[in-house]
Amino acid sequence: MPQSQNVTRPGLKVWGEATALLREFRRAGWFDLLLLGGLIGLVFGALSLAGEWRLFRPEVRIDLSPSALPIYAFYSLSRGLIAYALSLLFTLAYGYWAAKDRLAERVLLPLLDILQSIPVLGFMPGLVLALVALFPRSNVGLELASIVMIFSGQAWNMTFSFYHSLRSIPKDQIEAATTYRFDWWQRLKWVELPFSTIGLVWNSMMSMAGGWFFLMITESFVLGAKDFRLPGIGSYMSVAVAKGDVRAMLWAIFAMILMIVILDQLLWRPVVVWSQKFRVEESAEEQSASSWFYDWLQRSRIIEAVAKLARSIHQRVRGRKTAHERAPSSAIAPERSSSRVVSIVLFTVLMGGLLFGASRLVTVLRPLHLREFGPILRACGWTLGRVLLSTAFGTVWALPAGLAIGLSPRLSRVLQPVVQVAASFPAPMLFPLVIAGLKVIGVSLGWGSIVLMLLGTQWYILFNVIAGAMAIPSDLREAADSYRLDRWLRFKSLYLPAVFPFLVTGWVTAAGGAWNASIVAEFVTFRGQVLTTDGLGAMISGAAERADFPHLAASVMVMAATVVLFNRIVWRRLYRVAEERFSLSK
Repeated sequence: MPQSQNVTRPGLKVWGEATALLREFRRAGWFDLLLLGGLIGLVFGALSLAGEWRLFRPEVRIDLSPSALPIYAFYSLSRGLIAYALSLLFTLAYGYWAAKDRLAERVLLPLLDILQSIPVLGFMPGLVLALVALFPRSNVGLELASIVMIFSGQAWNMTFSFYHSLRSIPKDQIEAATTYRFDWWQRLKWVELPFSTIGLVWNSMMSMAGGWFFLMITESFVLGAKDFRLPGIGSYMSVAVAKGDVRAMLWAIFAMILMIVILDQLLWRPVVVWSQKFRVEESAEEQSASSWFYDWLQRSRIIEAVAKLARSIHQRVRGRKTAHERAPSSAIAPERSSSRVVSIVLFTVLMGGLLFGASRLVTVLRPLHLREFGPILRACGWTLGRVLLSTAFGTVWALPAGLAIGLSPRLSRVLQPVVQVAASFPAPMLFPLVIAGLKVIGVSLGWGSIVLMLLGTQWYILFNVIAGAMAIPSDLREAADSYRLDRWLRFKSLYLPAVFPFLVTGWVTAAGGAWNASIVAEFVTFRGQVLTTDGLGAMISGAAERADFPHLAASVMVMAATVVLFNRIVWRRLYRVAEERFSLSK
């Protein structure tokens, strides 16, 4: 009899905690009720999205009335958040693998360079056709294609940031983890993830912005006579531009700004505040950011009760193990051996996939003659020059602005939402206004395309510099104050060395974004006319429009090869300098 009581007692305790949770719901305040209503609304929205996925529409009619914008905004936001979740999982797995396995790193980093340099139009036709054929009786394939294309604009800068953070962990933290004999999971949970959090958070915000950049393309794709449009803000804006409906364009811009502001206040601002506890500090400092929503969440009775219940269940699952328990030393060697086997298997699968892809690429390129690569290489030179100029121009203003925002709590509170809105707004929506302005002052598209690239890529530099400035330990800043260093000496001896690793990540991702943006910056439709300039982006866009797959594949291959070669010669050396000379652990 006593044994049966002991068996049922934990279940009764969980039931008592669940009853206490219900009591907390009854005592909830007005914010808790609003939070509960919002969660219920999200559930119904998810059900509506699922119904949209199940439908099959051979042709989508985009309603340009303002009343259609709320549901269109929800659809676009849902695709962006799903793509971000996939990007975060990809970042943690890919970045960790590249940082921990030296053999795989030699393939994974160049492959990452290739992946971030392949423009959307380089793989969009094949991806859409394949997924639509896989799900012929629903919109699932088309929705998945849109999410994958948004993912392709989000994942790369997050992965670069996480990889670099893992390679820049201070030695004292690594030695502490070794002394306490952390296994790989404990090291990741208590050392590596906390150290990389600030950079990952700011690059996550930039990733959402990168995903929105090609929103008009991903939601309004038309291939010949086939219509692959999806309902969303991107397709709404695309149809409005095609019809010349200025009123609808303004409504789309307003809806996009409103969606970005709401997302910033309810998601990114609280996450930025939460991430401040992971700063590398040796002295107390006033918190540099605040969030009304984060403060309300901390006072929520419902969230507090749910957290208590989750902690209780988690303790039971772990068998009430204490936090200081460690695996025996005899278990460490088998664990490392098994992880090595998994890495080798994954590496073998990866190489097999790359070889298969290379064989398919050779088949597509077979109709081309070698002399046809000459114009492609010349076009690549023009685009390379524009990429470097846009990256340089972005650095000129983003470096001082990022330092000012990251070092000043007041400027961070005021300007971070503004920067987030500006960075998240899809730059192609502004292209018609910018091109009209360039025409007025007599600037050709050859030079104007640099401005168009800059609209989308400058934010990668700014966000990384802000993250680097916020990660500067306060004791170093206090030392600079004690020695009364002037602005130039402080910038040269403290700020620039401290943010240099983040700045290199910003350069790499900004350059990759500029290569991607070249397909819309060098080939622009304006007032019914197609404006082009010499460049690889224009060549890729033209080949995609003509469905000329051999020239499309050749152009994409040349672009990817150029990006990899430039990264190995320039960016990788700067990464090495950042690790050896400017890391806070050195």
